[in-house]
Amino acid sequence: MPSKDKVAFFYDGDVGNVYFGPNHPMKPHRLCMTYQLVLSYELQKKMEIYRPHKAYPQELAQFHSADYVEFLHRITPDTQHLYAKELVRYNLGEDCPVFENLFEFCQIYAGGTLDAARKLNSKQCDIAINWAGGLHHAKKCEASGFCYINDLVLGILELLKHHTRVLYIDIDVHHGDGVEEAFYFTDRVMTVSFHKYGDMFFPGTGDVKAIGEREGKYYAINVPLKDGIDDASFTRLFKTIIAKVLETYQPGAIVLQCGADSLAGDRLGCFNLSIDGHSECVRFVKKFNLPLLVTGGGGYTKENVARCWTVETGVLLDTELPNEIPDNDYIKYFGPDYSLKIQNGNVQENLNSKSYLSSIKVQVMESLRCIQHAPGVQMQEVPRDFYIPDSDEDEQNPDERVDQHTEDKQIQREDEYYDGDNDNDHTMEDAL
Repeated sequence: MPSKDKVAFFYDGDVGNVYFGPNHPMKPHRLCMTYQLVLSYELQKKMEIYRPHKAYPQELAQFHSADYVEFLHRITPDTQHLYAKELVRYNLGEDCPVFENLFEFCQIYAGGTLDAARKLNSKQCDIAINWAGGLHHAKKCEASGFCYINDLVLGILELLKHHTRVLYIDIDVHHGDGVEEAFYFTDRVMTVSFHKYGDMFFPGTGDVKAIGEREGKYYAINVPLKDGIDDASFTRLFKTIIAKVLETYQPGAIVLQCGADSLAGDRLGCFNLSIDGHSECVRFVKKFNLPLLVTGGGGYTKENVARCWTVETGVLLDTELPNEIPDNDYIKYFGPDYSLKIQNGNVQENLNSKSYLSSIKVQVMESLRCIQHAPGVQMQEVPRDFYIPDSDEDEQNPDERVDQHTEDKQIQREDEYYDGDNDNDHTMEDAL
């Protein structure tokens, strides 16, 4: 059945050419794999595909400090040895390395989320997807957990120009700390994060008792989970909490971060979610029929990330996809079964007891009861759009449709792919 919603999909093939380094678990080529899989299922025929504009420094500085943005713009692998103090100050190094075209990478993924928010604000679409976005750890003045620019905060700020209240939902295995921190003192954004907590797991924040402060008290919701949570436990808790959040908070728009490192078998994750369980959360949020901005996030077993985000693109288009993966440029990486839905391999023990999950649910519901029904935030005058300088003649039009046969067929680079764990990615502990 065709989707009744108008869906906009943002993608720039250049984002997949970025290389964090040989031992780094973040592999942007997963975005090329996702896009090719989306094309192989012919989903582009059911939505509008746009190449995002590259976000301008002044746009990035709507949240980030101008000095930090300027440093990201200036630093290169060849010059970083000259800036030892600044690298420490801005937290650039092993987890957040300086690599070729770092700033352009940030401009592309942040531009996609900004364009997605603007399409929603102008009612040109009902759902906007930017799988390159969702880098939720970046702070105002520093990088963190593989994230440099927090595109989610920028997208939410854009949505706040047209909506009194915005709801942020995060199903990445890691706590959405950067987004929570940005809006910790306001009731105009409610942040809801479902994540692994404890055992020194990155980033170490996201206790159920962290609920916001001042005007933002009770508007930060944290659902801390233990290793091994499965589909049934996760989706039951997710639906119960999100339904109550929607009833209580009544947002005008939703931003959903779909980090795929919460899938079973992720190289840095520790949950037991299947793609069906993960995508059920997307399906549930879609049913509320509110303007919806969907992003990616973490995810370090690349072929499963591509599977997951392709299935979820189908969910957002009300399209059930055949399990047999059609031929595409990356088909060999989906072997030996070449199936969209994968069987969970080494299932971890579920350490989330019924009593523990019940206790978390009770505490979250108690916080929500402290909120007056549909909080009376006065709609302030909607600010004018950010000043955007005239683009150079060779700049892409933000709304230019992508020709799938041009530059988006990115072929893998051999130094980025791995056999098993040969690139030692499993030694990296911090992640999205």
